Amino acid sequence: MRSYCFLNYYRKLFKHAQIRRYSSNSDGKFKTKIENIRNIGILAHIDAGKTTTTERMLFYSGTIRSMGEVHHGNTVTDYMEQERQRGITITSAAVSFPWHGTQINLIDTPGHIDFTMEVEQSLAVLDGAVIVLDASAGVEAQTLTVWRQANGYRVPRILYLNKMDRPDADINACVRSVREKLQVTPLLVHTPITKEGKLIGLVDLVTCEEVIWTQGRGQNFIRRALTEKQDGGNWEKIMNSHRQLIDTLSSLDDQLAEIIIQQETLDNIAHQEVTDAVRRCTLNMKGFPVLCGSSYKNIGVQTLMDSIVSYLPSPLECNKIYKVFGSELAGRAFKVQHDDQRGVLTFIRLYSGEIEKGQKIYNLAREKSEQTGSLYVALADEYKPVDKVTAGNIAVVSSLKATMSGDLITSTQSSAKRARVELSSWLEEPGQVDELMLPSARQRLQNLESEPTNDELAQVLLGIGTTIPEPVFLCSIEPPSAAYQTALETALAELQREDPSLRVTTDEDTGQLVLAGMGELHLEIIKERIIREYKIEVELGALQIAYREALLGPARATQAVDRKIGNQRQSIKVDMSAKPVKGVTQDKLFRLDKTADSAANLAHIHPRVMNSIHQGVQSALNHGPKLGCPLVDVQVTLHWLELGRGTSESVVTATVVQCLRKVFEEAESVLLEPMMALEVVVPESHAARVSADLMRRRVEVRGVQVRHANKVIDCIAPLSELLGYSSTLRSLSSGLASFTMEFHSHRHMSPLDEQKAIKDVTGL
Repeated sequence: MRSYCFLNYYRKLFKHAQIRRYSSNSDGKFKTKIENIRNIGILAHIDAGKTTTTERMLFYSGTIRSMGEVHHGNTVTDYMEQERQRGITITSAAVSFPWHGTQINLIDTPGHIDFTMEVEQSLAVLDGAVIVLDASAGVEAQTLTVWRQANGYRVPRILYLNKMDRPDADINACVRSVREKLQVTPLLVHTPITKEGKLIGLVDLVTCEEVIWTQGRGQNFIRRALTEKQDGGNWEKIMNSHRQLIDTLSSLDDQLAEIIIQQETLDNIAHQEVTDAVRRCTLNMKGFPVLCGSSYKNIGVQTLMDSIVSYLPSPLECNKIYKVFGSELAGRAFKVQHDDQRGVLTFIRLYSGEIEKGQKIYNLAREKSEQTGSLYVALADEYKPVDKVTAGNIAVVSSLKATMSGDLITSTQSSAKRARVELSSWLEEPGQVDELMLPSARQRLQNLESEPTNDELAQVLLGIGTTIPEPVFLCSIEPPSAAYQTALETALAELQREDPSLRVTTDEDTGQLVLAGMGELHLEIIKERIIREYKIEVELGALQIAYREALLGPARATQAVDRKIGNQRQSIKVDMSAKPVKGVTQDKLFRLDKTADSAANLAHIHPRVMNSIHQGVQSALNHGPKLGCPLVDVQVTLHWLELGRGTSESVVTATVVQCLRKVFEEAESVLLEPMMALEVVVPESHAARVSADLMRRRVEVRGVQVRHANKVIDCIAPLSELLGYSSTLRSLSSGLASFTMEFHSHRHMSPLDEQKAIKDVTGL
């Protein structure tokens, strides 16, 4: 009753105010120019409200007629059966919708660290991003991860403080955590309006207006300019916040600073000037707008969409590197999906030109041409056939066999050559390399032994893919019978193409298929998908930790083979050494001895023989002497090779493997275990029990913070001690605690822990 009276009071108060229906029903009939397109992603910690926010955006834009809820399992972007059952996002989903003359192409990404590859793939093609924060928690562990990823791709961002309706929501604490944890300048452009503890609207500090949501499902609102006469004591408080925003902007933006100097006051600055300053700061990533709302309560979503249009860039304002293609087709694949009816679907972000149904394309990374099939635009799992997709949009193409996530495509090979030449000339200008560099390109350039030329730089910059994280869990996978073996291998090949963070190998000793993934949930989802989508009742073996091995010192050995196999004599002698080299890159794992005698001996090795040696080195490095785990930070050197006439390549490979095994055993190795950055949020009443349990797990506590009535424990923990930790934590805290973890590093194990690990894996 009190709420009704309050809303009735507001209706009378604003009877002269402009009442607008703040939802779009344009149905996308307008022709969208490229400057009116926004390609954005929704990124956040798990359960911050990404999918709920996306669902509201689709509803208010008129794209869907009713709002789904995550807990009801009926949202548009969480379309997979596993997503709807678990209430989490597993795979990224692309949707497009109109908003007040602008088309927003949005990608909803997972929040769980096990699916961080989906976020990495999406960030590579985004122009801007919305980082959703839980207003009661501020910056959380996974927020830091996605922020670091977005920094790597230099994606402009705005922050949306969701769940402002919660009683423990604290906008000041959130802004403080953004400043301290993310080390950036927050630009607070919204503050909440509450009445009797209930969120009813927000104040726009840019325009000094208040927005009150009144009735319906969040579709209607009242916007009113605040005045000193009508708003009394609240007016001065809001004006102080407005001046503080302008003051912060003036320290970041020279244009606004000049206007303030001319006017000699922070007051009476035109609202458009402030908006433009916020936009410039956002695009240059000098400051990050902070908005607020409650998506579940249908408050603040429309103002969020307005801010996306106002502050985030159009395709013309970024993606400079793709301008070398001119009007030719340029697009980057960022997602591959297998559809029962349509076959292989490849999602491509177009940067220039246009793509047509059945068009032939050229893949720069694979250096081959492919014929496209059907062409679609996507709304999550629904695909609308189209004849043409233009620059700035996301196209879904069928029938591509070789194109993988991260590959760059254009129309012809000659277009690719022209683009490389153009980019090479650009790179002669000072500062261009740093401006165009992305994480995966930087990583690839570090692998080069000599300083790259501009042509090599252009080749790397245009050919880059996404950075694939290392797996931390292993398990065997078996079909119900041998009859399903081929079908299982096909299913795993398709899943591996969709998700590059999934690794599939065959154990040489047992012949078993081995899955390697990012976590327990990751592998569990893979199993469920094989059962549900491919109808194969597979069984997973016990989870194993993805240990690594490292050499303790250098060693050298010689291996000779001289025997007759069949009618052919096989004769070979190799002399090889290995030594630990911290951070050695992939192309420097194997080298030839450059001393005079060795160089003369090795100068005439046939390319086929050299290829066999490379295969042997790689095979040996994949199986360390202690536990058969991959060896890291090792450099192998070939000193001498004597090869008899007619010796087969397989004998060369086998001899190299045997020689290196002798080297590794002589050098001795140590196990490296994966360490995880673990964050546990637990009520203070249960904190002592949880802390005591953590101490038994060999954790290294980095810090403990108090957040409302909870303690947040930040620590580094061995992954081997965290198997099944979710159920343990649930019982210790009566279900009130939660945790997140991500891979941190590999660390040497003590002899005692090493013996325990070997016993756990081998049973001996």
